[in-house]
Amino acid sequence: MVNMRNKIIILIFTIVLIVSGGPFPAQAQVINGNTIYLPLVSKGIALPPPDAASQRITLPPGFQIRIFADQLSGSPRFMTIGPDGQLYISLMNAGQVVRLPDRNHNGLAEPAEIVATGISLPHGLEFYQGYLYIASGNRVQRMQGPDSSGNFSALQLVTDNIPSATGHVTRTIHFGPDDKMYVSAGSSCNICEESDPRRAAILRFNPDGSIPADNPFANDADMRKRPVYAWGLRNSVDFLWSPNGHLWADHNGSDGLGDDLPPEEIIIPVQINKSHGWPYCYTPGVGLVNASEVRDTRLALPPGFTCNDAVAAILTAPAHSAPLGMSIASGSNFPSEYNNDLYVAFHGSWNTNVVANYRDCKVERVKLENGLPVGTETFASGWRENNKKCGDSSTYGRPADVIFGNNGEMFISDDAGGRIYRVVYAP
Repeated sequence: MVNMRNKIIILIFTIVLIVSGGPFPAQAQVINGNTIYLPLVSKGIALPPPDAASQRITLPPGFQIRIFADQLSGSPRFMTIGPDGQLYISLMNAGQVVRLPDRNHNGLAEPAEIVATGISLPHGLEFYQGYLYIASGNRVQRMQGPDSSGNFSALQLVTDNIPSATGHVTRTIHFGPDDKMYVSAGSSCNICEESDPRRAAILRFNPDGSIPADNPFANDADMRKRPVYAWGLRNSVDFLWSPNGHLWADHNGSDGLGDDLPPEEIIIPVQINKSHGWPYCYTPGVGLVNASEVRDTRLALPPGFTCNDAVAAILTAPAHSAPLGMSIASGSNFPSEYNNDLYVAFHGSWNTNVVANYRDCKVERVKLENGLPVGTETFASGWRENNKKCGDSSTYGRPADVIFGNNGEMFISDDAGGRIYRVVYAP
């Protein structure tokens, strides 16, 4: 009789597996001495068994985190979803772009597949019109693909009108609603007046690398200036277009003014042909702000320029929080109240010895209403040890990027722990 009951239970679970579309192991249950894994499915999304990440990372009630890929060497940084539905990520220090497939849909990545190698500091990735675009230290390249076999063509140069990899070396790429290619390039220094106009700027190109005719300096005698779209952005590691179609960038502020200045700028409403402050000015205050930029007195203002001429941020965070990748949760598997909000990966602080001023490495949620920020709260945290800096050797990991997959799950890259995490809502 006991064996028959077990058979009936197993048959029920088998039917659930078939209906749900595959084996989704989640929570272990012991029935009459036999351990079986019950499928846990949230809106058709698999949730693997608990792991090291689920034991230490804190999320709002109902959310679950698991390690999607582990032991990734070479500093996993920015991610994108391919037309094949698979996750692609740059391994910046390894010079590679890899695919992390989940073809059996069990919520765990299969072994990494190298799709490009030998690239100097690959960082930003984006698929556009049949190509995978890769922004690296001093150029943008692209490959056609993937084809039906998952293969790509050889790398092609799109443009090398990109500043060399000095100082802030990451290059991030996105295509705008105007079908133009935007690339962010950070400064060469902590605070200085740059001689190369392409540094601390967002650059704008046609998809083939040529200069759009409506760029502010499209016909400038200095070839380096022609792609410049906006400047005064010390290190905008990521940018995106808001629900209202506005270009938003984040910004890592300079060091040397103590633990509290300047604030990190989380949402800067980028404007064409405008300065956004650095190195002369910054947005004061922490949180939602409505103020003009103020002076950084370490450098004299250029003739005819005042901080009122700079575009101020509309949302800031404590200094040295280090905002990196960010995405808007559009069509995620999250509850409606978490959808359509902005999620930002904070790398956290490393350069203060005052425990009270340690900035957490976490994922921050920026609540949006009518396309504008109205407040923030921590979404995921727990990577650093208590009273330790995120840059400490004891740190479990540091979020670098956050994106959403085709099934609505959140992916978080971790360039310190060498992992990719996957977050789903499964109460």
